[in-house]
Amino acid sequence: MTTKTITRGALTLIATTVAMPVFAQEQADVAIFEEITVLATKREQTLQEVPVAVSVVSADVMNDAQVLDIKDLQFLVPSLRVSQLQSSANATFLIRGFGNGANNAGVEPSVGVFVDGVYRSRSAASLADFPNLERIEVIKGPQSTLFGKNASAGVINVVTAKPDLDGYSGSASFTYGDYDQIVVKGDVSGPLSDTFAWSLSGSYNQRDGYFTNLETGTDFNELNRYGVRGQLLWAPSDTFEARFIADYDKIDENCCGVANLAVGVADFGIRVAGGDYLPEQPFSYNGLFNFDAVNEIENNGVSLQLDWDLSDAITLTSITAFRNLERFDNSDGDFTTAALLNETASNLTDTTLETFTQEFRLSGSTDRMDWLVGAFYFDEDVEQNSGVLFDSGARPYVDAMTKLAGVPSGAYTPQEAANPLVPSPVALLEGLIASTYQPGSLLPPLAPGVVDQFGPIIPGTSFATGQGTIETGLLDNQAISLFAQADFALTDRATVTLGINYTEDEKDVSVRTVNDNVFSYIDLVDDIGQPVIFATVLGQLLQAGQCPLGPTDPACVAQAAAAADIGKGTTCTTGAPGELCNPFLPLQQVQILPPFVNFPNAVENGNSKDDQTTWTARFAYDLTDRLNAYISAGTGFKATSWNLSRDSRPFAADIAALEGAGLGVPNLSPATRLAEPEDSTLYELGLKGAFDTWSFNLAIFDQEIENFQENVFQGTGFVLVNAGKQSTTGVEIDVLWALTENFDWYFAGTFLDPVYDDYQNAPGVGGPTDLSGTKVPGVSEFSANTWARWSFDLGSTMSGFVRAEYYYEDETQVISNVPANVASRKVSTVNASIGLRWENGFEAMLWGRNLTDDEYLQSAFPTTFQNLAEPFSYSGYPNQPRTWGITLRKYFD
Repeated sequence: MTTKTITRGALTLIATTVAMPVFAQEQADVAIFEEITVLATKREQTLQEVPVAVSVVSADVMNDAQVLDIKDLQFLVPSLRVSQLQSSANATFLIRGFGNGANNAGVEPSVGVFVDGVYRSRSAASLADFPNLERIEVIKGPQSTLFGKNASAGVINVVTAKPDLDGYSGSASFTYGDYDQIVVKGDVSGPLSDTFAWSLSGSYNQRDGYFTNLETGTDFNELNRYGVRGQLLWAPSDTFEARFIADYDKIDENCCGVANLAVGVADFGIRVAGGDYLPEQPFSYNGLFNFDAVNEIENNGVSLQLDWDLSDAITLTSITAFRNLERFDNSDGDFTTAALLNETASNLTDTTLETFTQEFRLSGSTDRMDWLVGAFYFDEDVEQNSGVLFDSGARPYVDAMTKLAGVPSGAYTPQEAANPLVPSPVALLEGLIASTYQPGSLLPPLAPGVVDQFGPIIPGTSFATGQGTIETGLLDNQAISLFAQADFALTDRATVTLGINYTEDEKDVSVRTVNDNVFSYIDLVDDIGQPVIFATVLGQLLQAGQCPLGPTDPACVAQAAAAADIGKGTTCTTGAPGELCNPFLPLQQVQILPPFVNFPNAVENGNSKDDQTTWTARFAYDLTDRLNAYISAGTGFKATSWNLSRDSRPFAADIAALEGAGLGVPNLSPATRLAEPEDSTLYELGLKGAFDTWSFNLAIFDQEIENFQENVFQGTGFVLVNAGKQSTTGVEIDVLWALTENFDWYFAGTFLDPVYDDYQNAPGVGGPTDLSGTKVPGVSEFSANTWARWSFDLGSTMSGFVRAEYYYEDETQVISNVPANVASRKVSTVNASIGLRWENGFEAMLWGRNLTDDEYLQSAFPTTFQNLAEPFSYSGYPNQPRTWGITLRKYFD
């Protein structure tokens, strides 16, 4: 029985669950659960009473589990998955199988990240180490009614500790691990007066890489990051508080190691171009690249939060924030030692984001109602510069691959294809075009668009070093959300929650390119195929004496023209050679950087303006003092996302208008400029209970997103599209049990049935494909988190603990456009730690992560520039191998 059957057979509407409660030992003989405060509904509530599905991880748990950054949360939080790929700046968060937005600055994630109430619009801005964490809340399902900016799949809410008005406190820690990892963290907090307090925290995290570039000897997947965070707290009275925060962090690393998963026909061209790579050894953690990667990220910002109790029952909150993110990364995009792509711009991304946010909230309560109203304003400017340039190996690679593909197929033996003295189809075409501009040429002029822009093509100049494209994308985004929510106490045990949000989001976008890749401007159908076939057929007719009036014979001209119309779009093969086919049509496969239509323009205004009203409705009932039931329904929204890269293409409906306005370019093919807004809907039913020594949470949910935004890499570029509908039906259960005063056990299991209900034009390497009705890749049907912790005393001044955790995901295809037999993943990871604590605040801990050296892929993709002919090559990102370390920590009071 699938989870969809379970859910739909239970109830249409479903509610919420609260995962992973924390307990405390308050008496020697009784274990009770600690009351934890969360901000999941934008006001303080206990974890037990909050009417949303939220998992909470405290700072103590993260310290004991040696969670060094936000990516490791997936080992502690049910239904959360985090993947790192392409660069240090790209981390993708998924909750219950939903999430996106890491490879393009025009695409915001569906899982929103907030730090101390401030929205971080891109994942690169949320990867810092936070040494003074209080807790992290992972809120599941659409949260657009309260977190109005793009939270259609869920929210990760990071809460750091406030400065301490009561006295000085702090901590310092030092970690040494394998791969020569050194982590230093520290924080200090204390009062400046009775009403002023301050805090300062900092972190430094350095580690050698675990993935070696055998060509240069450099290690990839290193860590080299640091950050500092300062706070001021002013509390002049019991009714007013101001909190100012300033932070800065920097990452300068070599990331990320890419492994070959499957060798394709491109192996031949790589070898001809003098390159090499390590075939089909993804977990050797070695590769061959002709230059190393660069990943530089600077992230900084300031925020001011004001909380003012206007009366005993009404509080006003204001959060103002300015943030800046600068990102520069580049890597060897062909993942071989062949010089196909130039180090100047092989996989270049240079991005700047400047963000301003303002939130106002007014909250209050009466005898029977708690209420909240608010407004959120967002203003962001984005500039993304990117590009790809060819290098010295591109031309021999293209020559070899096109000869191997054949014009017609099979015309070249492998020996001829590898021989640089044998003319390639590219060379033949260059010569043909050049010959039409020589005096006395019998052929009509070919490729006029190319010649008009660049002049006659000189043989041997296509795919020359430095040719390529550089593009600049700009995005100006303003959004405003108005929201309200109220909890009505129908009885002492029954509560109804109603919430509503109105969001308006407007984006103005422009993309400009400079493209001197001459070869991609050639129209191989009308400008090449048609005149070549016409001339060939006319010449045969003349030779056969069938044109008594010579080359202008109307019958012969008509016959040749008809043959050209039929054959210009037909590929020649060994079974269909001759005049009724286009011998140069296969060269379309190497026109990988086609001409670009800059926008906005007379047809495309580069503007999107979306508005949506979302809502939440919940009913909660306390069955007993220890057992609660919930039923919930709600909707979410994420605004239009834009493709700010060279892969942006006009919609099919705009092609004719562009050409009519004189804006057409050769080889103008339709795709997308943007992805339409996401609309999500969640129904959830849940039951939770907390008892003296154990607690449990059970939730059944049905969640869907219409127009789910996907940014899919096809081997030569990303395509931004909407999946018509993606849904996930599932069951979540977690149990925490204090078996004894000293031994605790936790288990969380998630059962999912993720489906593309409607995805008819999904991007595929060989062209669009219909994925409707298929399982969503990268989302396991079953996953589990479990841990056990044993604490003990060693005398009157020393205590200790032993902690072990296990994380499991059953097998799933990694991504839709890489075959499952090439890239599937199954996770079975064990982490553990053992620590000692002294009464004077000193701690020592030995820890290990992935102790079983579990091997799995974080993601996979068709290898860049290696899908010119089948079979294709595929590459992927292997996970981190086993690591261990020792941490020493001292708390100061």
